Amino acid sequence: MSDTTTRSGHTLTRVVVGGLAFDAVTQAEVVDRVRAELRRGRGGRIVTPNVDILRQTRRSPESRDHVTAGDLVVADGAPLVWASRLAGSALPERVAGSDLIWSLSRAAAEDGRRVFLLGGAPGGDRATAARAADRLIATLPGLHVVGACSPPMGFDADPAVLRSLVDDMVSARPDVVFVGLGFPKQERVIARLAGALPRAWFLGCGAAVDFVAGNRRRAPRWMQRGGLEWLHRLAAEPRRMFTRYMVHDAPVAAGLLLSSGMHGLRRGGRPATRD
Repeated sequence: MSDTTTRSGHTLTRVVVGGLAFDAVTQAEVVDRVRAELRRGRGGRIVTPNVDILRQTRRSPESRDHVTAGDLVVADGAPLVWASRLAGSALPERVAGSDLIWSLSRAAAEDGRRVFLLGGAPGGDRATAARAADRLIATLPGLHVVGACSPPMGFDADPAVLRSLVDDMVSARPDVVFVGLGFPKQERVIARLAGALPRAWFLGCGAAVDFVAGNRRRAPRWMQRGGLEWLHRLAAEPRRMFTRYMVHDAPVAAGLLLSSGMHGLRRGGRPATRD
């Protein structure tokens, strides 16, 4: 099922997959939208649900509220794109937070925008967010990173620490903020920060800060294109990821694909494709 709505002067098509409404946009269109809104002095939030987040929204009203609060909601999961095609209302492509951190940073470098990174493991010789900032700056000449913070565990439950973070970020005046703390923690923090920075765009990007910093390696491109990135992460972190992927998410993905295929058959049409 899809519907067309106008938000902030933009006409966008939303496709419902598994009960969540996703914006039918490409990665390039997300970047163009953020650039246009920044020029108008308007901020927003990008949410990137995958199958695991879809599962959480079915169990938790709070998690669902975090997704529906997004100004842009994009599918960061190949099964979601496949399901949309089976149901007859195709999303154009997977839009991963781990890709958006690069494409939005590239746009920020070109436009002279200010970027802030929040997330990753603290400690060591240099915290994760700082190392991620170093790599982005080295790769994207002209990128202006105005802050990089890997906060301690439990920081979001400490009002004084959270207030200090908000104050630091307001002083830094970022245009784009990457928050890699995992869902729904990152969305809770974004909700707190967005009120203090109404002109900034926030991306909840999960493990993307760790990927950029080099703490973890992303799957090869062929695995990403084939929807097998989860398998690479399972092989790299079997103890941490087995229960999530094999016990919790696999049944949800299988059920989603089956129900979407049945919906497409009831409509009497072929699976949708995008040129």
